Amino acid sequence: MIERHLTFTVDPGQAKAFEQFMTGEYGPAMARSPGFVRLDLLREADDQTHYRLTFRFTDADSAAAWRTSEVHQSLQPALKALHAGMTVQGFDVIA
Repeated sequence: MIERHLTFTVDPGQAKAFEQFMTGEYGPAMARSPGFVRLDLLREADDQTHYRLTFRFTDADSAAAWRTSEVHQSLQPALKALHAGMTVQGFDVIA
């Protein structure tokens, strides 16, 4: 199983739209992808312009298939318009 952490910096005026996009469009689209296991959207308690999206797929191939899918690609312009920067970390799930 693999887990990815995407950290976003969002302009304060975009926070509500970002949350709605993630919970209403991005998350549900990802959940329909083969191999999907779990998705969580977290907002940093001390700086509410920072979010972390964590998600798991059964394997790296499933995660890669999501990342290169037409659905994922079609969501990218809207996502990019809602954040000012993003970093990605990947993990192998041990336990």
